[in-house]
Amino acid sequence: MDVTDTSALVTGAASGLGAAAAAMLAARGVRVTAVDLPTAIDRAPAVDGLRYVPADVTDRDAVREAVAAAADAGPLRTVVNCAGIGPSARVLGRQGVHDLDLFETVLRVNLIGTFTVLALAAERIAATGPVDDDGQRGLVVNTASVAAFEGQVGQAAYAASKGGVHSLGLTAARDLASSGIRVNTIAPGVIETPMLATVSEEYRAGLAAGVPFPRRLGRPEEFAQLVATFVDNDYLNGTTVRMDGALRMAPR
Repeated sequence: MDVTDTSALVTGAASGLGAAAAAMLAARGVRVTAVDLPTAIDRAPAVDGLRYVPADVTDRDAVREAVAAAADAGPLRTVVNCAGIGPSARVLGRQGVHDLDLFETVLRVNLIGTFTVLALAAERIAATGPVDDDGQRGLVVNTASVAAFEGQVGQAAYAASKGGVHSLGLTAARDLASSGIRVNTIAPGVIETPMLATVSEEYRAGLAAGVPFPRRLGRPEEFAQLVATFVDNDYLNGTTVRMDGALRMAPR
């Protein structure tokens, strides 16, 4: 799909995976609406082709406004869902039962937020004209995690939410096929993001040592390259691709 002079919406775009995907699309001539929380946007660097819009993906009205802003910037063709959180808590730990409100919050951000953006953006994409003889109109890329398949100790909420994102992909692709919208999912492993920057170098080295090959942390730019592959290859649809260096997570 040729995305030159089109519009894109990227969530979680102020840092990490979202920032890399947004920068990649902007470099390809896309007018990117970069969505994140206001505090994150305040720390985000200025990038040519990006317009930051503060919004919480759990606020459907704010999402609707962000989608409208993206559609006003040009024909909306690409959506990349990267907004997410990953707190850790056991189902039953030393402090008692998993905080039920926390579990609900993780699902609301990671899964319901992803679906809200996908659905409201799909409505706008479906209203555009097709870009090719196949009737293609656009693409949505969602972000799951290897935790969707091998959730570790303390990842009950996170794994459940990302498992939902993975499961959503194929059904959404089938639902949106009649509108010419493809839906794909990336399941990253351990990636060099601001979240990992808060832990010790020793811990990071231990994570990297567990990756079969390449024996290092993944890079946000590699996530962006995979998004670009989904953009360019029109026959990729309804699939989840693991980006993890053959890592299979241990229980802890």
